[in-house]
Amino acid sequence: MSRHTFTHNPGGVNSQPEISHLAPNDPAHTDPAHTDPDRAPALTGDTAVPSTTDMPARANGTSSSGVRNATVRQQNLATVLRLLHLDGPLSRSAIVQHTGLTRTAVGTLATDLVELGMVEERDPPPKGARGRPSPVVHPLAEQNIVVGLDLMVDSIGAVVSGLGGSVLRSERRDRGRASNDPEASVSDALTLVDRMTGDLRPSRRLGIGVAVPGLVAEPSQQLVLAPNLGWSDVDIAGLVRDRIGAETLVTVANEADLGAVAESRRGDVAGTGHVLFVSGEVGVGGGVISDGRLVTGTNGFAGEIGHIPVNPTGERCSCGAIGCFETELGEAALLRRVGYDGSGRAEVDRLIAHAEAGDASVAAALDEHARWLAFGLSGPLNLLDLDLVVLGGLLGRIFPHIETALERELADRALIANRTTPVVAASLGEDAAAIGAAEFTWDRIIAGVGMRLGTAN
Repeated sequence: MSRHTFTHNPGGVNSQPEISHLAPNDPAHTDPAHTDPDRAPALTGDTAVPSTTDMPARANGTSSSGVRNATVRQQNLATVLRLLHLDGPLSRSAIVQHTGLTRTAVGTLATDLVELGMVEERDPPPKGARGRPSPVVHPLAEQNIVVGLDLMVDSIGAVVSGLGGSVLRSERRDRGRASNDPEASVSDALTLVDRMTGDLRPSRRLGIGVAVPGLVAEPSQQLVLAPNLGWSDVDIAGLVRDRIGAETLVTVANEADLGAVAESRRGDVAGTGHVLFVSGEVGVGGGVISDGRLVTGTNGFAGEIGHIPVNPTGERCSCGAIGCFETELGEAALLRRVGYDGSGRAEVDRLIAHAEAGDASVAAALDEHARWLAFGLSGPLNLLDLDLVVLGGLLGRIFPHIETALERELADRALIANRTTPVVAASLGEDAAAIGAAEFTWDRIIAGVGMRLGTAN
């Protein structure tokens, strides 16, 4: 049974899954490239893919009803492809049930998607039933790929995501903090991508999504500030295009927001309506899913839980303020409590090894960390009335060692109705942000399917 519910409008137009785009003002809704075929994102490749919406100008004789019909067709193509991307292979009959489209319309749309190279149809396994069985429509994952990147302070991660959401490849590379200027970071990330995708079967790389630990403005996708990276006013998408081509579809968004989207779509908690995702690394970020959609705010900056003030006499944060949540919960605070002088992933690995070995001083430091985590979480729990809290990054890694203390501390701080709200570790682990970046990019591609698609990798 599908975990994504579609609401039906006549003809299937504008049908949306519960978890679809990142926000109502996602560029897939607001970017002219998704409404004007002449400005649709041209994706990488050499061989053109047939388009079902390349319409002649009305001056050449196309009627207004013809334009409307083409728009309806475009939207219905996106509806069907989005369903297949989220739920995987489905029979034509199942697509009819999910979308409310007619059998004839679904058959025509499936044929269009086959011609576009996005899906293939297969006969179902024989069941002995009477009548002609409904063909099963399969997304072509290995032939249509998107790359998701996350540019963290201590590492760069990448995933190769196939249509349908499968992760075909994933890799993470540690790096020194002295080499994290924007140009070098993008160059290192794309070199990693080239190595990961070099031996893939012929496929179309349809776009690249980038997750960054900072404020990303909508709809421009400009990185406004990433204090822990020391970056401000950076056009990440432009740096990527400079390296691999100006026509490449590139998306950029906040890493915690994208982690929230990934866990809500592809993680163990997929389909949960109201979720807070808290990503803890060098800094601390948050993403809020409300009724299946990411809360982004006016400018795209919502969810910055790491910069909620929690300690009026605390440390000065990298953002310039005093006593932010991340000064008590980030990597530096944890290592300081344990008494480690170093920083980075290797030191965190050492801490976790000592915790697993039963080191009493490390256990005490982790209990103190859990106390601050509970202090910072109790406010959002009371404010948002959540179904679930998901801890990612460093917080997810140490969760088995702080779970009991966290539960005890939350019992003293949250409203009684919210004390039993489950808190879990991210099931996607360190790949969550990169998978979310790929999903964000798939949203753009699916919204524009049939306009123009790129080709061979």
